[in-house]
Amino acid sequence: MIVTRFSLRQGISVLVILLVLVGAGCKSKKAAMDVTDPAAEKAKMEQEAAMRKQQEEETRRKQELEAEARAAEAKRKETEPYRKLDTYFSAIANASSLASANSSISEALSLFASKDTPVLIVISEENGQKDYDRPTTIGAYLNYLKDQKKSANKINQLQFDSAGKITEVELVTKN
Repeated sequence: MIVTRFSLRQGISVLVILLVLVGAGCKSKKAAMDVTDPAAEKAKMEQEAAMRKQQEEETRRKQELEAEARAAEAKRKETEPYRKLDTYFSAIANASSLASANSSISEALSLFASKDTPVLIVISEENGQKDYDRPTTIGAYLNYLKDQKKSANKINQLQFDSAGKITEVELVTKN
């Protein structure tokens, strides 16, 4: 029996030593796995920097596109009254009937602050000095287009009030 107990004690001791060694071995493997390769860490940092740079570039491109869209919309809003008024001038001058011309005149007048809005026609310009024909009103000018059946002038400048209505028209003769 002594041999058996001695063997059992030795077996337990060996088992405890093995457990301690295995536990220590696992800890050293875990510590070894936690230590990162400097080259891998550098590559990871470079990849993250490249991703940030790409995201910043995409954000910048989006902002540029949005700014371009806003500028295009502002340009469209600025030129829209010119196009509308020019369309009305053509429609009145080329109207097939008196009723059609009068209808176009009524629609065109809705763009103006009043039917007495001044219309200035530039007949010559030299060194920044403009010479104007006798001033008229938009009501009279639209009726003139209806009677003459031609639009000999083009829109040079429009002025607006705070409500977006036209308060002055400057025309130049077409070449």
